[in-house]
Amino acid sequence: MSEQTAWQALGFGARSSRKSCGIVFFGGEPLLCADLIRSTVQRARVLSANGAVPFHFKLTTNGWLLDDAIIDFAVRNDIMIAVSIDGTEAMHDRHRRLPDGSGTHRRVKANLRQLLRCKPYSNVIMVVNPDTVGGMRESVVELVEMGCRYVIVSLNYAATWAEDHMIELEQQLRSLAVDYLAWTRGGRKFYLSPFEVKLASHIDGPAFRRDRCELAERQISVDPEGNLFPCVQFTRAGPHSPWRIGHVATGIDPYALASVRAASTQEKEPCARCAISHRCNHTCGCLNWQATGSVHKVSPVLCRYERTLVEIVDQVGATLFHERNPHFLHKHYNAAYPVLSLLEDQSTA
Repeated sequence: MSEQTAWQALGFGARSSRKSCGIVFFGGEPLLCADLIRSTVQRARVLSANGAVPFHFKLTTNGWLLDDAIIDFAVRNDIMIAVSIDGTEAMHDRHRRLPDGSGTHRRVKANLRQLLRCKPYSNVIMVVNPDTVGGMRESVVELVEMGCRYVIVSLNYAATWAEDHMIELEQQLRSLAVDYLAWTRGGRKFYLSPFEVKLASHIDGPAFRRDRCELAERQISVDPEGNLFPCVQFTRAGPHSPWRIGHVATGIDPYALASVRAASTQEKEPCARCAISHRCNHTCGCLNWQATGSVHKVSPVLCRYERTLVEIVDQVGATLFHERNPHFLHKHYNAAYPVLSLLEDQSTA
């Protein structure tokens, strides 16, 4: 992406936002364009000083190029960094290798440790594949024990999941449920998605629907040429696809946007008759398209995973609720918990 396109994207974001505008640097690997990131952030600060909305930033990286200079820049500019690391060395290096075949885990883990020392609330994103699912629980435990407070576990829905993989996945989730109970009872502060999301889907009830992912509702993706898409996965469809909804120089095409939203919000069959449809991730058009090639069709893997996950997480929530576990109640039933927790951490630092 050129600097001109990046700055046009800032202008588009400022015009389209009422209170603030979030900018996410995503790839590919965004740190290959570290100079562009720096100039874009600096440009955003100038725009805000001249009356534009405030900008906030997030960067998702594979961690290989993460160094002291990048971390220092992120600290000074309050940039949230998320690192993709797939857990243990064996699990991570199965798919994240260099061109010569060597693994990247040791360097990424070392860089992540340095990041956590400077930005302890940084996210880690752990992708689970069919051939690594057997190490899922061990990987989550390793990340939590090394100090990762925010762990986001995501399945690779585009992969081929066989029945034995799904059975193993359920076993791993049940093992993680035991860890979740132990960590919570011990007062550990952590966020483990998707456990936290499913707990919220029960506790928040109907309000949870408002926070579910809908295409082009709260997030627009920009490709290197400045074309606009309803989510990051759709950029690979190309500028001549029906998923292009505009350009940073000219704004959003309202007809293209309406078409995408109509397709995304259409109820999927047989989801309309499902008892947990209001708690399920089947509304994510980006995920559906990635897994099945259609925003209308839900992956059988997603369906199986969601049904299994809800059952397990509900058991965890019911156990902690009936125990009247103070940490669980404070974390999930007190809206002020994030602020109070941060103040508590600062007072003990």
